[in-house]
Amino acid sequence: MSELLDPRLLTQLERLQLRTRRRLAGRFAGEHRSTRFGNSLDFADQREYHPGDDYRRIDYAVYARTGQLFVRLFEAEDDLHLRILLDVSASMGHYDKLQQAKRLAAAVGFLALTRRDSITLHLEPSVRPPQRFSGRHAVNALFRTLDGLQPAGSTDLRSAAGDLLARPGPAGATVVISDLLTPSWEPAIDRLPARGGDVTVLHVLAGEEISPTIIGDLDVVDAESGEHVPVSLSHDSVKTYREVVDRWLLEAAARCRSRGAAYQQVMADEPIEDVVLKGWREHGVVR
Repeated sequence: MSELLDPRLLTQLERLQLRTRRRLAGRFAGEHRSTRFGNSLDFADQREYHPGDDYRRIDYAVYARTGQLFVRLFEAEDDLHLRILLDVSASMGHYDKLQQAKRLAAAVGFLALTRRDSITLHLEPSVRPPQRFSGRHAVNALFRTLDGLQPAGSTDLRSAAGDLLARPGPAGATVVISDLLTPSWEPAIDRLPARGGDVTVLHVLAGEEISPTIIGDLDVVDAESGEHVPVSLSHDSVKTYREVVDRWLLEAAARCRSRGAAYQQVMADEPIEDVVLKGWREHGVVR
């Protein structure tokens, strides 16, 4: 088993389930609400009894009141196809952001696989083609794949989103894990809801990026382009920088929510247990 997640956390995750805001219509028996009727315990509707119907579904309370036979219909539970769009660009290699992103992907992937759901791991298309995992037995393979990922180059989230949308399959759910430090993140988020499923954005950040503490003349290097930029930081410029970052974070959250996507900020050094067991409940990722 990978060292990404503590075994005690995995035990707690087994009690949770990915939350879907839209009804599903999967292909196999699973554990999520469907648009069809089936064999779950959640009452959905009634209809008149017809010869050949399961007599155990007859609503005898209604029969006692009306003398008419009705059968109870229940919600079917279908499989969920989860798509994880993971940013592995060079900027994610700073401040352990990628390691936190791997933990997030491992946690959400574990949740899906232990519930008999299938997942597809999407990176930027030029980095690696999508990889599909299905069933609890695939947990170790997912964790090994995540362990092996290294930060490099730039990530075109718009291209990655386009590749994801071009793949066949049911709507399901999509989880984007990124620092969003690429101009292409906005068109990517704009496009992803087109598939019709749930979209969640886990915005991985580092405290040093939000609130730098270094003052003086610096030679800043763009992690993805390699470009050197001379920067002089004073107390006033740091204050202005923080104000700009605060506005950007508010705009990022608003952009995601305006597209119907759930949004959560995750700090790179934040305990994964707090993110998953508390934060994900508060943001509607799990139930």
